[in-house]
Amino acid sequence: MPLKSPKEMPKVPKTRQKKAESAIKAIPDPKPDKFEYACKVHFSYDPVQKTQYYIIAVETIAEFTSFAYELNLELVIDKRELYIVIMGISAKSNMVPEVQPARTELNFEDLVGEYTVHVVKQDGAINSAIINFNIFSKEIKIEKEFKPEKKNNRLFCKFDIEKNKFSFPSKG
Repeated sequence: MPLKSPKEMPKVPKTRQKKAESAIKAIPDPKPDKFEYACKVHFSYDPVQKTQYYIIAVETIAEFTSFAYELNLELVIDKRELYIVIMGISAKSNMVPEVQPARTELNFEDLVGEYTVHVVKQDGAINSAIINFNIFSKEIKIEKEFKPEKKNNRLFCKFDIEKNKFSFPSKG
């Protein structure tokens, strides 16, 4: 008995993608403070492109042994505020497993002065820091770390400066 051919294509529902703006506005469930992520900042010079970058890297505190993972981040820029929304985690196509955290780096070319960096989880929790980028004196300062006023907000991210990763053009 042959299968009957459909007269019209069946409609498949689309999966709902969570957008960065909805994560920023969401109210998280009440949970205790637990550090899960680290937001690390440093200067990096690319000698091939001859460009000075400001790197903001977000990584997990937990380290993974079997696979290499990277964080899926979405960036929302609003004047002097950077919202880094953690959208999930995915496996890299790395054939050699090594013990490392899931990490993603965001490259910026034009951060000068004070910026408020907000790290946002999908459930709506936000951790923030005011960071001063000064390329002229070759320094980055974390002026203030804080948890914005929001119902059920909690601490989950540490902010740090990776001075050992600073790189600048060589004088020649």
